[in-house]
Amino acid sequence: MKKLILIVATLCLVAGCSLSKENKVMTPVNGEKSLSATAKFINSDGKDIGTANMSEDENGVKISLKLHDLPPGEHGIHIHEVGICEKPKFETAGAHYNPTQKEHGYYNPKGYHLGDLPNLQVEKDGTVDVEFTTKAFSLKTGVANSLFDSNGSAFIVHADKDDYKTDPSGNSGGRIACGVIEK
Repeated sequence: MKKLILIVATLCLVAGCSLSKENKVMTPVNGEKSLSATAKFINSDGKDIGTANMSEDENGVKISLKLHDLPPGEHGIHIHEVGICEKPKFETAGAHYNPTQKEHGYYNPKGYHLGDLPNLQVEKDGTVDVEFTTKAFSLKTGVANSLFDSNGSAFIVHADKDDYKTDPSGNSGGRIACGVIEK
């Protein structure tokens, strides 16, 4: 009997079961692991300036940004093709995430990059608290538009706003903040 209980308990651990209130009936626990990621942003001095939280469901990837100590005004933000943020210029993050080899910008008839995102509006106090959803890329590994390829991905905040049409980066200026995207 002890061997049977041990076998059932082991199977339950492997298959994912839970016991009812009476501890007699086992029911399988089904569900996909939640797809989520985070990014910790730094500025060109290496100072922590906030985070991004990302989660994926059937509606796409929801991005929640909470940033501080940025210059007020409108700023371009993009996903870049390499998950490395070496200050001060963040050139190690590479170009925009663009696995489909399009040109830049939502208004470009030859575009857009999958890493193109809506401009950020930074408040007068230097903060951003915003959420948006995109279906352009995925947090799943092993799919063509995954942010988790062999060299990872990073967010880049630019000094100026993105005009959504000029290739390669929408005239959005220098890189002022970076956040490596991690699971």
